[in-house]
Amino acid sequence: MERFCLDCGKVIRGRSDKKFCDDDCRNSYNNSQNRDEVAIIRNIHNVLRRNRRILAELNSSRQTKVHRDQLIAKGYNFDFHTQTTISQTGKISFYCYEQGLAKIDEEYFQVLFNEESPI
Repeated sequence: MERFCLDCGKVIRGRSDKKFCDDDCRNSYNNSQNRDEVAIIRNIHNVLRRNRRILAELNSSRQTKVHRDQLIAKGYNFDFHTQTTISQTGKISFYCYEQGLAKIDEEYFQVLFNEESPI
C-alpha cells in the first residue's frame, strides 16, 4: 500500500508511520495548520508592545498625568492590557507589563510604573 505525503502528495518511502516525505514538507504542513492561530497571537502581542512603548515614553518621570486624547493620538488601544489591579481604595489600574494607567477622571490618566510586576 502506497502512502502519500500530507503536504505535497508525493509517494513516501521508508518507515510505515512516516507522514511526510521530508522536513520541508513537515514544516510547511505544520506552519499552514497553525497560521491563523499564530497570526492572532502575533497581532495581540504587537498591540500590547505598542501600548507598553507608548506608556514608557510618557512615563519618563515615573509620575505622569496624561490626557485621554494624547494616548489615542499616539495609538494607545484601551482594550488590551496584561493585568488589572484594584487598590485598597478601589482605584483600578490597567497594566501593559510593568507600565500602567490609572484613571483620574473622565479625561485624565496617571501613568504608572510597577517595578514588582509579576509579568
